[in-house]
Amino acid sequence: MKMILLTVMTCFPLFARAQGVKLCCYNDAAAQFSAFALERNFIRAHDQPTPFTFSAENGAFVTFRTPDDSVGRAFELRSPVPTDKVVLMIHEWWGLNDYIQREAERLQRELGDVTFLALDLYDGRIASTPEEAGKLMAEVKTERATAIIKGAIEYAGRKTRFGTIGWCFGGGWSLQTALLGGKQTAACVMYYGMPEFESERLKNLKAPVLGIFAKQDNWITPEKVKEFEKVMKQAKKKLTVRMYDAVHAFANPSNPNFNRKAAADAHKHVVEFFRRHL
Repeated sequence: MKMILLTVMTCFPLFARAQGVKLCCYNDAAAQFSAFALERNFIRAHDQPTPFTFSAENGAFVTFRTPDDSVGRAFELRSPVPTDKVVLMIHEWWGLNDYIQREAERLQRELGDVTFLALDLYDGRIASTPEEAGKLMAEVKTERATAIIKGAIEYAGRKTRFGTIGWCFGGGWSLQTALLGGKQTAACVMYYGMPEFESERLKNLKAPVLGIFAKQDNWITPEKVKEFEKVMKQAKKKLTVRMYDAVHAFANPSNPNFNRKAAADAHKHVVEFFRRHL
């Protein structure tokens, strides 16, 4: 079964300020991005999400065993025809809410013979305010998130080819999922997520990457993107960058600063990228 995975983060030493407290030396991708959740400015940059309720026509929640002797959870949209392709999707810092479920249905409908698994790295919790979202993101443990992703890979089948996609928190995890998928990974899409800067880790990357970033992003800055391009080139890995004159989370329709034009253009490139590489 071919498989697309939505995922998030990487490793880059970070010093962040959270209400006057210095957070020191994050050397793990998830912890590095999660540290942003304790920054006042990062929280304030995420406005209250616009309310939205979604009722999927074909999707349903499923559970699967994880390597840490627990259970993982995902929203599954099965292909209407037999397929060997699966997409694992990873949510933003709000959690696996109705917006993410709708996006899974939208992409599944456009790509056709693909099954989608939108993974829940928050274990059933969803945020409704920026403060709640920051708390949930900060509480995510790399070990647990990795176990959920590995469990989803086993659930989908080891004979699959993987692709990954995610936004913000999920954007970084998308890249890490691509690394976990190894030779099975066929494509990776990351929206304004923390890049991987460790060239040794990037040597394990087997898939091309489409990175979608924002010029006005104060966290995943254009400087970080340039550094990412540099290390990817050094590692001899294929990276395509689409940079938009927009703010962080510009593609999230629940964001009052949603940039419809930029989001539509980015989405077009995502669909083309998956069709070409899957």
